[in-house]
Amino acid sequence: MHVDPIEKKPLFHFYPGEQIFSVATAGCNLHCKNCQNWQISQANPEDIPSYKVTPQELVALTKQYSCNMIAYTYTEPLASYEYTLDSSIIAKSHQLKNVLVTSGYLNRAPLKKLYRYLDAANIDLKFFNDTMYKKITTGSLKPVLDALVLAREMNVWLEITHLIIPTLNDDLKEIEKMCVWIHKNLGEEVPIHFSRFQPHYLLQNLPATPYSTLKDAHNIARQTGLKFAYIGNVYGTHEESTFCPSCNKTVIKRVGYNILEYNIIDGKCSYCKTPVAGRW
Repeated sequence: MHVDPIEKKPLFHFYPGEQIFSVATAGCNLHCKNCQNWQISQANPEDIPSYKVTPQELVALTKQYSCNMIAYTYTEPLASYEYTLDSSIIAKSHQLKNVLVTSGYLNRAPLKKLYRYLDAANIDLKFFNDTMYKKITTGSLKPVLDALVLAREMNVWLEITHLIIPTLNDDLKEIEKMCVWIHKNLGEEVPIHFSRFQPHYLLQNLPATPYSTLKDAHNIARQTGLKFAYIGNVYGTHEESTFCPSCNKTVIKRVGYNILEYNIIDGKCSYCKTPVAGRW
């Protein structure tokens, strides 16, 4: 359990600058070879230090730490589906917002039930290639695509993270196909975060992602019509900030998790009054 800035999830268009109470459970329904939280995601619950916190206690802790939102995050909240669902239902009854940070790997019916109580989700779209999904995560692509579409259909605020791993999913043509699919099926206003890979867990033989690759992916996203693309895990880049899709002026200037400028009023660019997609 930890209090985080909402930008850490990452969510850039969902109440920027606010703090969110974050909770994780041990375990995951995928087995990604690059997992950065493998010590807890690939562990049995009885094998790591933990707290016993009921959904009611979780809501009380969130309020105690003066947060208005709960993030189910760090590992895979869908692996502890019942706890995530029960907590979300109780949180919603206390006028708290629920945020899911997930790989989106779940059947439609239980996911639809959970989405009713969610306000936002960041979903990892790890690969746009089913063979690589199976090889690196032991999962598959279609359920994740379905989870993305369902979030959009149910008005859950959605942002996507795509970790670019050298030699595994850094093919620019495949990235372009992914961006075209996002534009067609989710719309031009869904933010995508291209995140830098660092050697972790079972993929320590690969190098960190070059900034140039992330920049190329960012450019492809914009060229395919996506209005909001970001680069993550690289401190202090131009691509951390949000720009008005109309006048291109900086509406939110970020450095790391810190907001230095905030130029959105009533959901609109303060310069040209163009609406900026998000929850503000």
